[in-house]
Amino acid sequence: MPSSTGPESTRPQALFGVEGVWLGAMVPKRWAKRAVTRNTIKRQIYQVSQAFEPRFPQAAHVVRLRSVFDRKLFISATSDQLKQAVRSELEQLFGRAVTGVTSA
Repeated sequence: MPSSTGPESTRPQALFGVEGVWLGAMVPKRWAKRAVTRNTIKRQIYQVSQAFEPRFPQAAHVVRLRSVFDRKLFISATSDQLKQAVRSELEQLFGRAVTGVTSA
């Protein structure tokens, strides 16, 4: 008798066997050259996501930086200006995610 789970199964299977919301952050080196900047951005992603987590659907979510954070605009890698810029973008992104609105 074939198993109800595993590679032979024809039933839909979840990629992750754990209930709840999973969140990952990807900050490529080409968009944020300094490690301290990448770590600061990741910390902001995790902090802002905590406020939205109860409204996220149960799934694995990945937040990926898609454009450069210019070193000329954000001279200090841990400046309040950088943190506020990241936080503002994340709040908009997560707000759209929990309301189901997608960007073009």
